[in-house]
Amino acid sequence: MVETLHSIEVGDEVPGYTTKPITRTTLALFAGASGDHNKIHIDIDFARKAGMDDVFAQGMLPMAYLGRLLTDWVPQTAIRKFSCRFRAITHLTEAITCSGEVTEKWDEEGETFVKLALTAANSAGEVKLAGAAVIALPNNN
Repeated sequence: MVETLHSIEVGDEVPGYTTKPITRTTLALFAGASGDHNKIHIDIDFARKAGMDDVFAQGMLPMAYLGRLLTDWVPQTAIRKFSCRFRAITHLTEAITCSGEVTEKWDEEGETFVKLALTAANSAGEVKLAGAAVIALPNNN
């Protein structure tokens, strides 16, 4: 798909990515991979003492899913900026759908860039993260 990236225009969408439902195993594995062992994400008793009904996903988990959306679309080296704002808790059993839309396209110093608006939302459309990324499109030589 990289060969066709220069035909991308403002308003175009990045191919989406949807996860499987989040499980306790997902949270435990992500805790190990990320080093985020906060008990509120893996210990139901601790989460309940904190006023939650159950454990919930680490905030960086849906951000990692957005990162996967990007790297499924372009090589990691093409990502110049990537940021997110956390908007809502991601709960167990939610499948997260990641999407991106081109909001800007420009040339600078011989390179072509696009800016993307990114979202990670559950199946009800509740946005868990909103973000942005700047991607350097491959040289079309």
